Amino acid sequence: MIDWDSIDTVLLDMDGTLLDLHFDNYFWLDHLPRLYAAKYGIPEADATASLHGRFGGQQGTLDWYSLDYWSAQLDMDIPALKREIQHMVALRPFALEFLQQLHAGPCEVVLVTNAHRKTLDIKMSQIDITAWFDRLVVSHDLEAPKEDQAFWHALQKLHPFNPDRTLLIDDTESVLESARQYGIAHLLTLLQPDSQHQKRIDTRFPGIHHFDEIMPGTLPRIGAANSPT
Repeated sequence: MIDWDSIDTVLLDMDGTLLDLHFDNYFWLDHLPRLYAAKYGIPEADATASLHGRFGGQQGTLDWYSLDYWSAQLDMDIPALKREIQHMVALRPFALEFLQQLHAGPCEVVLVTNAHRKTLDIKMSQIDITAWFDRLVVSHDLEAPKEDQAFWHALQKLHPFNPDRTLLIDDTESVLESARQYGIAHLLTLLQPDSQHQKRIDTRFPGIHHFDEIMPGTLPRIGAANSPT
């Protein structure tokens, strides 16, 4: 599926791509509504409906991904609540092996995430994979989400790459569509971002179940160690 000889740069999403999206879905769709209902003394069904409506109104924006925004909006310490269940953060199958193979090879490997910086810190305190990347890019630092063309232009200035020789792997189709519009040639999605949900069958982009389907070879990276220091 992937001609690795045609790839110089690999851009990797975090949630739903390298990490199981179950943590995020459970937190926002189940755990937080229960806590919100208890805090405000309302039925859980009402809390769920209210929160889902508010979340939907911000989808695809930086605020949607911002823990500070939702902490202020809901008057709840969202980072602290996430840390309470951070033991649920988990890598997707073969994700670590895939990162290790990429790191050993000639490609540049860049994490590009819409996750808030505090979210990244919480997850990396549980499963630290940062050493396998050449760079970590948080969309909040670039002042635009990956769904916005401004993100890709800002990324190009921060970390120049050739779109024709770049692979983006992401579980969000609106992000992949934005990358396609920018000109990124190689696009791939995940068919089961959340291990507790059924595989998706209606994706508009080529998809894989697990990373063992596209494992690169182990060409040595010139001037770099084959493992993090």
